[in-house]
Amino acid sequence: MYDLLVRGGTVLDGTGAPGRRADVAVTAGRIAAVGALDGARASSVIDATGRYVMPGFIDTHVHGDAAVFDPDVQLAALRQGVTTFVLGQDGVSYAPAGAETLRYVSRYFAPVNGPHPGLDGGPVTVAELLAGYDRRTPLNTVYLLPHGTIRHGVMGTARRAPEPGELAAMRAHVERGLSEGAAGLSTGLEYVPGAYAGAAEIAALCAPVGAAGLPYVTHMRGYESAAGAAMAEVLEIARAGRVAPHVSHYHGPGDELVALVDGARAEGIDLTFDNYPYLRGSSTLTLVTLPDWLPIADLDATLDALAEPSVRERLERDWFAHRPEVWPRITLSHVPADEFRWAEGMSLPDAAERAGSGPGAFCCDLLVATRLEAGCVFGQPPTNSEESVRALLRHPAQTTGSDAIYQGGHPHPRGWGAFARLLGRHVRELGDWTWEQAAVHLAGRAADRFRLADRGRVETGRAADLAVVDPAAVTDRATYERPRVPADGVEHVVVNGVPVLSGGVLAENATPPGRALTPA
Repeated sequence: MYDLLVRGGTVLDGTGAPGRRADVAVTAGRIAAVGALDGARASSVIDATGRYVMPGFIDTHVHGDAAVFDPDVQLAALRQGVTTFVLGQDGVSYAPAGAETLRYVSRYFAPVNGPHPGLDGGPVTVAELLAGYDRRTPLNTVYLLPHGTIRHGVMGTARRAPEPGELAAMRAHVERGLSEGAAGLSTGLEYVPGAYAGAAEIAALCAPVGAAGLPYVTHMRGYESAAGAAMAEVLEIARAGRVAPHVSHYHGPGDELVALVDGARAEGIDLTFDNYPYLRGSSTLTLVTLPDWLPIADLDATLDALAEPSVRERLERDWFAHRPEVWPRITLSHVPADEFRWAEGMSLPDAAERAGSGPGAFCCDLLVATRLEAGCVFGQPPTNSEESVRALLRHPAQTTGSDAIYQGGHPHPRGWGAFARLLGRHVRELGDWTWEQAAVHLAGRAADRFRLADRGRVETGRAADLAVVDPAAVTDRATYERPRVPADGVEHVVVNGVPVLSGGVLAENATPPGRALTPA
């Protein structure tokens, strides 16, 4: 007798093989059998008639480092079939960190990751952070070593190359983090202090990552028109560090970006990337609006500067006046200041007009009031088009990362809809993937990329992470106007053999089944 039987569905196993009518039996958290199990009995049965049974999806870029503990976030993911979050993105997260670095990254990335509910004042190791995820949530978690966090712990906010001893100390952090279960190294080369690192530094830190067969995951130094130069740096690091690169939230002119990937792979570089099906991004308001001649890495110094009339005059004259096209593209998503919370969901120009101010002055007022913790959704340049998104989706090196940010009253809808939108619009309506290919792009290839050997497939012996998808009904419902609306069409999800979504509702389990996954 099995623990669980998923009966009557069509299995899309994550390899790209044609779907087949099969039952899936689960025992002790693993898939015990896949096939015609007509006489089988189980303690629990899920009727999958008319549904696809797919491997649980892996979100390869998501800012759920703290939000994964939130039941609303768990529901948002599971209602799309997502069973695993890859955390530690953009080079900024919580470990490894001493007390000072933990305070810094928690504050600097507050608009992105939010406050972690289980950490004290530090220090915190990778092992300790992973232990805090293990069996504490219905979702599995994977963790990347955040380069910016490591750099801050050794060099603070220094804007220079490391001394040999500093580089050795950073490499020791990388080696220890890998030994404790990290699945790669991430950088955020438009965030500080990671932006202060050169290719030689990053390549040196990637050497042990590559030796372990794990990826270098990067928010590149630029996208859109800067993608060519940024990709050249990625490949320089890959060659010198002997590491497989993975580009985060890849976007821009489709033909150029595809050619860059094809060129790297033709050279023998095992490059992959993730993207999501929207034409707007989301980040900190600081990143989107302020120049790098401000002391951005020193948060208090930046606040002091923004309060200085002479600095504001310079900003208006030398920066804001030359970027008028930026303001209409910004919608305020996260405004953690009581006097300005009314502005969440408004475009920055509209909010400025309501406040009786110009956009630049209002932006500075907002940043000061929120202590630089404001977040925004922003329209990307027109070089990122629907055709570009679709061209990247169809590429065999593509994986899917929602890039979800869950902070604020009006976040980007991608955390609630990216995976469902891919299935409903890009598979069912547009045919960018077959359903069989979707299982590869959403699960199988990501499991391979991060060496999650028992995930990403519906095969005997694998961990039983399963999503039961209604191909006729799956769709995203979250919009820019109403972003926190869960998707439809996925009513049953299993994680490590345990039902975690039943009838579209979070299941109650005495011990959450999600595991902190480590590379195999």
